[in-house]
Amino acid sequence: MCGVVGIVSHSPVNQAIYDALTVLQHRGQDAAGIVTWGDDGLRQRKGNGLVRDVFRHRHMMRLTGNVGIGHIRYPTAGGSRASEAQPFYVNSPYGICLGHNGNLTNYDELAELLTKEDRRHLSTGSDSEVLLNVFAHELQNRANGKPTPDQVWQAVEAVHERCKGGYAVVALIVGIGVVAFRDPNGIRPLVLGERSTEKGADYMVASESVALDVLQFTRLRDVKPGETVFIENDGTLHTREHRDKTRHTPCIFEFVYFARPDSILDNLSVYKTRLRMGDQLAGKIVRDFPDHDIDVVVPIPDTSRTSAVQVANHLGTKYREGFIKNRYIGRTFIMPGQAERAKSVRHKLNAIDLEFRGKNVLLVDDSIVRGTTSRQIIKLAREAGARKVYFASAAPPVRYPNVYGIDMPAASELIANSRSVEEVQELIGADRLIYQDLHGLIRSVRHDNSAITEFDTSCFSGEYVAGDVTEEYLDEVERRRNDAAKQKRESRLEDPAGSGGPNVSGADTAVGM
Repeated sequence: MCGVVGIVSHSPVNQAIYDALTVLQHRGQDAAGIVTWGDDGLRQRKGNGLVRDVFRHRHMMRLTGNVGIGHIRYPTAGGSRASEAQPFYVNSPYGICLGHNGNLTNYDELAELLTKEDRRHLSTGSDSEVLLNVFAHELQNRANGKPTPDQVWQAVEAVHERCKGGYAVVALIVGIGVVAFRDPNGIRPLVLGERSTEKGADYMVASESVALDVLQFTRLRDVKPGETVFIENDGTLHTREHRDKTRHTPCIFEFVYFARPDSILDNLSVYKTRLRMGDQLAGKIVRDFPDHDIDVVVPIPDTSRTSAVQVANHLGTKYREGFIKNRYIGRTFIMPGQAERAKSVRHKLNAIDLEFRGKNVLLVDDSIVRGTTSRQIIKLAREAGARKVYFASAAPPVRYPNVYGIDMPAASELIANSRSVEEVQELIGADRLIYQDLHGLIRSVRHDNSAITEFDTSCFSGEYVAGDVTEEYLDEVERRRNDAAKQKRESRLEDPAGSGGPNVSGADTAVGM
C-alpha cells in the first residue's frame, strides 16, 4: 500500500508535496520521495524512512520548480531496499519519473518482455519500475517531439492493455507535465483537485482527498477507472476516459482500514461508511448474541472508534476509551514480521485498568488479519482485570490473499484462512468472537453511492476482479512474499551506494540534465 501525489502549480511545489505526503503517511512508512521540475532541471530526494526523516531543510531548498510528484511507500511487491524507494526514473524518452500505488499481477511476464523484446533495463525487483518502463516504451513508440494529449492517452491505453492488477499512477514527463491514471477496474483510489490563483488554476492528484484539503485544493472528482489525466506544465488540463469497457470496483479494504476517516473516496465519505459499519455490526451482535452480558464497549484505537461508538449506541451499553495509543509507533498491520508486530502492540497500546477491572468487555476492531494484534490486545484486557473479553470485527473474516497492493500475500499467515470462527476465537483467546457479514459490509460502504454496484472484496471472498489470478499464481506470491521470505531476502541483500543509479536512496540530485 502506498500514497501518491502530483501537482502542477504556478508557484513552487516542494513544500506542498511534502505536506501532502505527511498527510498520507498512514499509507506507507517505509520510504518517501519527491521529484520536482523547474528552471534548474529535474531534482529528486528519496530514501527509506518517514517523510519527516527523509527530507531536511537543505533537501527542500534544492527541490525547486512548479511541477512535481511525490510518493510514500510500503513495499508489497519487490523489497524494502533503499534503491526501490520511489519515484523511479528512466531517461528515455524525455526523462520520466513515476510513482505507483498498487500491484501488477503479471509482473513476471512483463519483466521478461521488457528485457527481451522492448530492450529496456530493469535494476530492481519492483513492479513499479516495470510499469514505468512499459509506459515509457509505449510513449516512445508514439511520440516524435513533444507528445500530444492524444499520444499520451494512447500510451496509457497501451499500458492498460499490457498491465494487469491494481494501480494508481502519477508520472512526471520532463519539460512536458504530469500524467495520472487509474487501473480500468478502479481498484486503487485517485482523486483530482483544483485551486484557483491569480495566475491561473493549479491542479493536483492524490491517493486521498484529505491531501487536497490540507493544501486548500477543491476536490473536483475521483479519477475514473482507466481514465488518463494529463496536466501540461502551463496548467492546461486534459482528461480522456478509457475507450474499452471498465468496471468500477474500488477496494473495500480502503474503507475498512487504510483510508483516513476524513477522506472522500469514490464519492463516499470514509467516516460515514465506518459509522454504518458499526450499525451493521451491532445488528449482527444482537442477532447472534441476543442475551449478551456486555458491560462496556471499548474500541481498538484508532480506526475502529467510529464503528465502536455506533455499536455501543445500538446495544445501549457504555462506550469507553480503554486503551491509550502511543502516537509514535507505526501501524502494526503494515510492519514486517510477526515478532515485530507482537512487540509493537505492547509499545503502542496501554490499558486503563479501571475500564476493564471486573467487567465484561466488548472489544471492537476494524478487522482481524493475522491475529497478532487481536491476541495481544485481548491479553492486555485480561491483565487489566476484565472478567470476560468479547471481540467484534467490523469486517468479515480475512481468508484470502490480497494481490492488488495490500500486504496480505500469504494465505497461511491469515488467521481465518481455512479456520472456522470458533477456531479463530480460540486462537486469539476471546470468550466470544463476532464477525461482520460481507453483505453487511458492502451495504455499509455503498449506501450513499448506488452507482457503485460492486467492490474488490478479494481478501474476504476470494474473487479477484481483475482476473489472471490462479492457484499457481497465489502459491508463487506466497513463496516470494511471506514474512519469512521477506526477512531472508532483506538480510541477504545489501544496498551499496550508487547501486541504483538515479534511484539511489537519499540521492539529492539533479537528474537527467
